[in-house]
Amino acid sequence: MKGKICLITGGNSGIGKATAIELARKGATVVLLCRSEERGQKAVQEIIEQTGNQQVDLLLADLSSQRSVKNAAEQFKNKYNKLDVLINNAAVFLSKRSETEDGIETTFATNYLSHFLLSHLLMDVLEASGEGRIINVASKHNGIKMNFDDLMTKQNYAFFRAVGPTKLGLILFTKELSKRLTGKPVTVNSLHPGIIRSNLMHDMPWILRTIFKTFSADSKKGAATPVYLATSPEVRGVSGKFFVNCKEADTTAAANDPEAARKLWDISMGLIKPGIL
Repeated sequence: MKGKICLITGGNSGIGKATAIELARKGATVVLLCRSEERGQKAVQEIIEQTGNQQVDLLLADLSSQRSVKNAAEQFKNKYNKLDVLINNAAVFLSKRSETEDGIETTFATNYLSHFLLSHLLMDVLEASGEGRIINVASKHNGIKMNFDDLMTKQNYAFFRAVGPTKLGLILFTKELSKRLTGKPVTVNSLHPGIIRSNLMHDMPWILRTIFKTFSADSKKGAATPVYLATSPEVRGVSGKFFVNCKEADTTAAANDPEAARKLWDISMGLIKPGIL
């Protein structure tokens, strides 16, 4: 991975940080996109110390803010002329409903729409790579459907009602974007990292935290599939697929619905504020 540039959202902890460490060990230049400068700088130093790779950088952005995402993309392009791997990893689990400065429900804005937007804003530098890879960290999605009548979960909000559709949304986005990238030197795939212990659990009710801790694995295991998709020659040219444990896996009927994928795409475009794209 020497000479390759990788950008990871939420790279200061959990799966994102574990992925950053493995990519840095392989010699890549790793850019962490984080909200907190303090936590981000700490992660940068820890990654450098653990890997001996000095090429670890930090970008700051609040993913719930479209303006902040745009600024981060511009800062990246001011410093780098290509992007080999974009890993859309960051996510929040919020116990209470809130809305962003753009008037969008915060979980939807952060987990899904920010990555939809960032992928578009960085498409030119991904194409400049000659073999750009977009990797969307989603999840298993059995029983989850897109509720297009209430995407902003204004009714009966609960964190699991909010989070599940954002992960399904990333899979639908992956499939639709893959079609639109036909003929371009960029691929996009999604994955389920497993049930992984991370800081996201802090916002869950205590009973769910207990269950997750009992059945979850560590972040290094969760990083295996993102690292595989970022580095393996086996997936060169592979696009629009879903991976579990470094292997292609089936998706549900809800995730295979091309009409839903197109509808979500159109809605997402409509949610981007004027002047952002």
